[in-house]
Amino acid sequence: MNKEWYAAKELVGVAGFPTTPQAINQRAKSEGWRKQKRSGVQGKALEYHISSFPDEVVSALLANEESSFYLADLPKAEKAWSAIYYQLTEDEREQLTRFIMRRGINALLGCLESQHPHPCPSTQNDTTSSVS
Repeated sequence: MNKEWYAAKELVGVAGFPTTPQAINQRAKSEGWRKQKRSGVQGKALEYHISSFPDEVVSALLANEESSFYLADLPKAEKAWSAIYYQLTEDEREQLTRFIMRRGINALLGCLESQHPHPCPSTQNDTTSSVS
């Protein structure tokens, strides 16, 4: 089940959002985000609807939610791999996936076992599956 409402403190720093709850609240006010009072909290605590956020923020929130959902039932090693994957930048994820898809996991493992300072050729602009 996807979460729809987020407190300012949950949005801090997500996909380029401001780095303080106060700045999130200011942006929400200036951009007219859909809001509601947080239930069970005293004072003026607000939460904001996901439909008010830019696409890149929505994507980051959903990816984080999905990864948390899947991690709940994964064995320890799989949780570690998933955590490693989500710490990569989007470009690093694409590069790693492209390398494995084009050359295979054995090629990646071979690169890791190599004693050379730069054992693996770059996959950027690589359209072949041959290694020199």
